Amino acid sequence: MTGTALWQKQILAIVGLEWKKTLFAKRGLWVYALAFLPALLFGINAVRMHNIRVNQQQIQVASPNATAIAGSIQIGIKADDAAKLLSEAKVGFSRFTRGRKREFIRYDDGAKSWELRFTEGLLVSKSPRNQADLNQNILGFAGAFQYFFLRLAIFFGCVGIFMNLFRGELLDQSMHYYLLAPVRREVLMVGKYLAGIVAAIAIFGTSTALQFFLMLSAFPAREVTEYMNTAGWGHLFSYVGVTALAIVGYGSIFLASGIIMRNPLIPAAVILFWEGVNWFLPAMLKKFSIIYYLQALCPVVAPLNADIPEPLKILATTAAPIAAPLAVLGIFAVSATVLAFASIYVRKLEINYGAD
Repeated sequence: MTGTALWQKQILAIVGLEWKKTLFAKRGLWVYALAFLPALLFGINAVRMHNIRVNQQQIQVASPNATAIAGSIQIGIKADDAAKLLSEAKVGFSRFTRGRKREFIRYDDGAKSWELRFTEGLLVSKSPRNQADLNQNILGFAGAFQYFFLRLAIFFGCVGIFMNLFRGELLDQSMHYYLLAPVRREVLMVGKYLAGIVAAIAIFGTSTALQFFLMLSAFPAREVTEYMNTAGWGHLFSYVGVTALAIVGYGSIFLASGIIMRNPLIPAAVILFWEGVNWFLPAMLKKFSIIYYLQALCPVVAPLNADIPEPLKILATTAAPIAAPLAVLGIFAVSATVLAFASIYVRKLEINYGAD
């Protein structure tokens, strides 16, 4: 058997041993919580929107003229007159004040939820509430995916999974079994890395797909079918692909950190800061981060976070978009470079359980 064939067989054997151990590691249970928290939130939102639609249907049955009567409420009407109209239409509403001059009435007319704002007893604004449509939710999903899932959930999930591939064996005092086996250490490193990728994609890829379908479950089947038949399936595959590439990129960095650094949390903190300020870096520096390439592959551009203060929004910069094939190539190039660098250190790895 040639050397390359032997290495391939050893890598596959290591992956077979490691992926289940990595996937079901007790010290990695928090990774599952981190991965599936967004899915839980999308599920709660789907239930909330379903309840809103059921309530609107009940209003339409109980008060067929509610929409027309409530629609007659125009700017300038008095608060007492608006309340009287809603009562006559048998529309439930809440009325409250803030301060001495401001008063609010909130109600649902069977088609939409509304908020009426009164100043000194007169209606000054009428705006819909909690009426996000499918397009708004698609943008919301893009924002949640890019701002939370990529930058935090997958990032810290890779910290927990890939740093423990070597560091966890040292803590469990079982690393010597691998080092005594007739296998090159670079082969061991690649096998563990691939096992980590399999486990991480199983966790976070499943979460990505689940989030996507829970987001869509909040809307009528007709709207969902139309979206999926046009752009939906492409968006889903893109999000799952970006998730996998994020794991490939961040996984290589944190695997190397676990091999090279005695305290691998220090480089994790530095990388987290660098990835977090990517919005505000000059265009040239943006290219030296994983998130730059991942964002280029996302199918929907997420709007800048509304919670960012205005002075920081002014500082946010944009770099020229990079082609998708180059973005994929960039992530694999970074990962290969990091692993090649880590392979130098893994050859010199020595066990001292007392020190770890």
